[in-house]
Amino acid sequence: MLANANNGTEPMTKLTIVAHIKANPDQIALVKSELEKLVPITRAEAGCIRYDLHRDNDNPAHFMFYETWESRELWQIHMNASHLAAYKQATNGAVAEFTLNEMTDIG
Repeated sequence: MLANANNGTEPMTKLTIVAHIKANPDQIALVKSELEKLVPITRAEAGCIRYDLHRDNDNPAHFMFYETWESRELWQIHMNASHLAAYKQATNGAVAEFTLNEMTDIG
């Protein structure tokens, strides 16, 4: 069990996020460009341990983020950040499918 800076009295649970983004076939370049903009900004955010963007080798419209955050609370701050709102506005109508899973490392 990990402990935070409160002298080990409370557990600190890291949060793993796996997000799948599937672009509309005619919008792949736009979605890719907008996703790539998120990487350096998000990696600099408080609580971000890992923020890696991947692309499917067989389906160029399928992107995936693998993220690790110090806590769900810090991830929630990220989810409400202005750069994420800008991404959503820029890709409005360009994303065919989006799924997000909140996960916990169990070993």
